[in-house]
Amino acid sequence: MDDVKIIELYFSRDERAIAETEGKYGPYCFAVANNILSDRGEAEESVNDTWLHAWNSMPPQRPKVLKLFLARIARNISLDRYRARSAQKRGGETALAIEELGEVASSCDVFGEVMEREAIRLIRGFVHALPETERNLFVRRYFFLESAGSIAQRYGLSEGAVNARLGRTRKKLKVLLEKELN
Repeated sequence: MDDVKIIELYFSRDERAIAETEGKYGPYCFAVANNILSDRGEAEESVNDTWLHAWNSMPPQRPKVLKLFLARIARNISLDRYRARSAQKRGGETALAIEELGEVASSCDVFGEVMEREAIRLIRGFVHALPETERNLFVRRYFFLESAGSIAQRYGLSEGAVNARLGRTRKKLKVLLEKELN
């Protein structure tokens, strides 16, 4: 089933939307979650949470690209799960609560929020302007959190070459952000 029809199922509150989404994008979302969590069980839970979040988000949201919409949800859920797991290792609920409070406090900083939005706009423009291979390497590493080894295999490069290219790209991005945000 194509994405437009799947989205329409969500908008008509037809439960087949979830089954169709899982059938078409389940392995993809699992790969995103597993790259972050490196734990099959937790990745599967994140993917299930992704379907629930998609169900609760559509409507009102109507994604332009369903695959990327789902990947973003899976990524954010998995990162939250990873942070919670890391916080528990650092000191349990206390550390998690402090981290959550820090997120709330930082969201109240209007200047910081404006700067963050500007940084996001600059990064998007930077990434879109990269040559295709560099853009793909960057997105796979920093959005999908794939390992350098996995990326190297995908593109027929050595892991060292991937790391070197990513390093050069990060340096260019750093120069741009320092120039534009300072």
